[in-house]
Amino acid sequence: MGNQIAMSSDLAKRAYDHLWMHFTRMSSYENTPVPTIVRGEGTYIYDDKGKRYLDGLAGLFVVQAGHGRQELAEVAAKQAAELAFFPVWSYAHPKAVELAERLAHHAPGDLNKVFFTTGGGEAVETAWKLAKQYHKLTGNHTKYKVISRAVAYHGTPQGALSITGLPALKAPFEPLVPGAHKVANTNIYRAPIHGDDPEAFGRWAADQIEQQILFEGPETVAAVFLEPVQNAGGCFPPPPGYFQRVREICDRHDVLLVSDEVICAFGRLGTIFACDKFGYVPDIITCAKGMTSGYSPIGAAVVSDRIAEPFYKKDNVFLHGYTFGGHPVSSAVALANLDLFEREGLNQHVLDNEQAFFRTLNKLHDLPIVGDVRGNGFFYGIELVKDKATKESFTEEESERVLYGFVSKKLFEYGLYCRADDRGDPVIQLSPPLISDQSTFDEAEQIIRQVLTEAAAKI
Repeated sequence: MGNQIAMSSDLAKRAYDHLWMHFTRMSSYENTPVPTIVRGEGTYIYDDKGKRYLDGLAGLFVVQAGHGRQELAEVAAKQAAELAFFPVWSYAHPKAVELAERLAHHAPGDLNKVFFTTGGGEAVETAWKLAKQYHKLTGNHTKYKVISRAVAYHGTPQGALSITGLPALKAPFEPLVPGAHKVANTNIYRAPIHGDDPEAFGRWAADQIEQQILFEGPETVAAVFLEPVQNAGGCFPPPPGYFQRVREICDRHDVLLVSDEVICAFGRLGTIFACDKFGYVPDIITCAKGMTSGYSPIGAAVVSDRIAEPFYKKDNVFLHGYTFGGHPVSSAVALANLDLFEREGLNQHVLDNEQAFFRTLNKLHDLPIVGDVRGNGFFYGIELVKDKATKESFTEEESERVLYGFVSKKLFEYGLYCRADDRGDPVIQLSPPLISDQSTFDEAEQIIRQVLTEAAAKI
């Protein structure tokens, strides 16, 4: 036991010395051991001291099929032994072909062309570049701008970061790519108008997109980027009719509709592609994360035949690519993951249990600090407030002290890995593996209840 503790301490020290962690305030680990996860099994993860935690975030909205899936590891090993790597730059390999065909089969409408990347930010970057070049090839040389929503997160590459609607994330890297404009999101809990009428609010929110297109000039706008359920800010689902109206607006002004499903695709909402859940057909779907359940990195832009058509003519070339896009091992794992989805009925499992998950989290409304519970599928946000009656949020100091200084640490200490986030208003986000059941929901609710009960006394 002594050796295990020594090794754990040594590993944490080496992590601080050499591993530059993503989106991490590194100074916070100067005198505190870095949490180190060494194993996963089902819906649980284990740290280097053997302590078990409920994985309430599926890693990072990724591990759909759960941890420790031996069959996915074995597929990766088999493919690596057969063909570990070959690029899809003017060449094909069987697994990339099969996966592209499989994704096209699942995608709605005429979305039949698949451009592979290695992650979600790259998929978003691909979609914007594709939209720009598509309009140039079809004679609309001034269409380059994009419209996205306030508080939305779309990735870290320069273009994807420009599309992101979180000023604090962008400020250190400005100036960014020009032409990215923001409109209101679909947070009805804080709706400036029609807060008591979801359909009217949906029409209003969609019309903000058209107003922005008209303000910028339709001849300058290339695409609209929207998540089916917006992640940052705490899981904003679309109001009834919202996407249908957005589709009409995009068609009216010859603007591409990009459904950014990096989080929402592959079962997170109970369908392979989330646009099917809400009944709309985009021009491009960006996806990644759950495609392999995290067992190997991959992403993609799934593109309609109409948008791809000019690229398939004459000597036109989409001058864009990634070394590891469509990687043979990742493609093989993604195919096996989709087989697993079908064999175990994971999408139907989410559809059958999403209301039970929602009802369980809704019990938290009896706490004075809980203002709203919202989301869809296995993807929910719990917004924290100082005053339920007025919906007053935390000050910056309170958010730092209560959310980061207490709630985030206590959730992990009590055995729940999830996200406590104030990109927008303070929220706790839950996105567990798709194999989760009522016992998972209950365990998460009980830990959150304990932590928020203690947190309410600190405000």
